[in-house]
Amino acid sequence: MKPILRRPAAMAIDFTSPEGEPALVAPDSVQWRVFKNPVALAIGGVAAVLLEFADARIRSGVWDHSTYKADPIGRSQRTGMAAMAGVYAPASAARRVIGGVGRMHAKVSGTTPGGETYSALDTELLNWVYATAQYGFLNAYHRFVAPLSAADQARFWREGEPVALLYGVTRTPRSEADFLEMMEELLPRFEPHPIVTEFLDIIGSGRAAPSVPSFLHKSLARAAVSLLPPAVRARLELGPRYDLGRRDRLMVGAMAKLADRIKDRGSPAWQAAERLGLPGDTAWR
Repeated sequence: MKPILRRPAAMAIDFTSPEGEPALVAPDSVQWRVFKNPVALAIGGVAAVLLEFADARIRSGVWDHSTYKADPIGRSQRTGMAAMAGVYAPASAARRVIGGVGRMHAKVSGTTPGGETYSALDTELLNWVYATAQYGFLNAYHRFVAPLSAADQARFWREGEPVALLYGVTRTPRSEADFLEMMEELLPRFEPHPIVTEFLDIIGSGRAAPSVPSFLHKSLARAAVSLLPPAVRARLELGPRYDLGRRDRLMVGAMAKLADRIKDRGSPAWQAAERLGLPGDTAWR
């Protein structure tokens, strides 16, 4: 029986078939290299959420319309699986998963506590959510796993565009400079909020990542905060309590580098390579 990754059953994806079907992203891409690392994805994902929660429209949409508060583990798994699908799954499966996310987003709309209406299909919000994920994953890998050259960083940004288009994204950053330009446009909207610290408390508690050793949870949260552009961290009022200390940096770096050396035969990266008739460790080369 072919292995099927389940995270949970509602988003089960068979990364092993149809045999030979390409993914949306090529196996020699920087994205295949980055997305294989679960620690980089965890840190980058938390950083992305913090960048998104700076905007009241996204913060309200996620907190009021998702299961994050009640089920942080399941919510994190579903988000991670959608990201994996875009990079490693057969293109047909990736389109199915992304289409499901889009249909779910179509149901998300409301009004912020400040009285501003929002919709998850607002292109400005879609563009920012996509950009924050790319920024978070790339910088987590670059900072804590292995430095990426300027050329590889530029490739990473470009490689995500086929996935972005399926999500309805209309503006894709081609560089960190493009990302920071987007951020500057939205910066006047950003604000501190108790939900931001509540989210970080969830991460620090380990509920969202129970497989990670308990002493590392707060270090991982601080690592995510360290990736925020200073202007955003200042707006969110994330003070010295969230500073990444030397001990944190050493522990997180060691864990991230170790994770990058583990060639997991059950991982989407390994299974996708074998589906394409390539060595299973293609993403590790």
